[in-house]
Amino acid sequence: MAERSPGDRHVPVMRDRCVELLLGRADVLRRAGHAPVVIDATLGMGGHAEALLSSCDDVRVIGLDRDTQALELAGRRLSAYGERFRGVRTVYDRADEVAAEELVDGEALAGILFDLGVSSLQLDEAERGFAYSYDAPLDMRMDAAADSEDETAAELLARITEADLRRILKEYGEERFAGRIASRIVARRGSTPFTSTADLAAVVDAAVPGASKRTGGHPAKRTFQALRIAVNRELEVLAEAVPRAMDALPLGGRLVVLSYHSLEDRLVKQSITSRTRSSTPQGLPVELEEHRPTFRPLTRGAEIPDQEEMAVNPRAASAKLRSAEKIKVVRSTR
Repeated sequence: MAERSPGDRHVPVMRDRCVELLLGRADVLRRAGHAPVVIDATLGMGGHAEALLSSCDDVRVIGLDRDTQALELAGRRLSAYGERFRGVRTVYDRADEVAAEELVDGEALAGILFDLGVSSLQLDEAERGFAYSYDAPLDMRMDAAADSEDETAAELLARITEADLRRILKEYGEERFAGRIASRIVARRGSTPFTSTADLAAVVDAAVPGASKRTGGHPAKRTFQALRIAVNRELEVLAEAVPRAMDALPLGGRLVVLSYHSLEDRLVKQSITSRTRSSTPQGLPVELEEHRPTFRPLTRGAEIPDQEEMAVNPRAASAKLRSAEKIKVVRSTR
């Protein structure tokens, strides 16, 4: 069976809207003599990057991903664009450092894109251990290269305390049966370590009451989500990544973030709100310059895909898009 191309395997969510927002002020950069650059901080299989590169023949994209397989596939997909695309193996909270290191004379940063969560590549590759629907090694690392120092899901389950596991399942997976599941996992690992996705899914399934399995999909769905987030430190990285990206943007630069569950969206909303509202203390009669917002929102709250897109691309169903534009640069006093 022939290998499916990245374009067939991955449909970028809200593709046209992302391009519109990220390149909304590209003409300003061109008039100043600069080629617009977008940092795709979560490259994946390169769907959004391809849409950006094909939109205009002077746009350049720097794609970041910790997953070496994603970088290889995206690099092949985008090879026709030559030096207009550069791939960098790194975690997305380094977007600010990459901007400082990679931009060259004649280039200017137009925007930074985050398309959060697990990628189509990682879900579709059974051996990566992200999905409860495949029997595979219990890995879940986004960086699964031989030189990766990240802990696997199996290693995490082997050493975590029951209390911490319960917290992770409750906070990251919003799992109502977190206590029951954590207790069953800890009890089982005492005799046999967890090594496979099917094994873990079976234990979770047995821990969830039968009446609760009638709706909401597979009972292991939330447990797998929670462990994936914990293994890859997704929320800790995101909490650092968005503010650092906003700091890196120049005047007129734009941030676009796609999130897929409430915990991600809450962090993104908090970061954007902190920069788009005045910080003037209550009761102060005059807004001082240092308290003025440094960004303006480009979306009213969170935008969602339309019904047509959700019907064609089921993975878009939970997507929320938020965006903001830098309107003021704060000069460092250091």
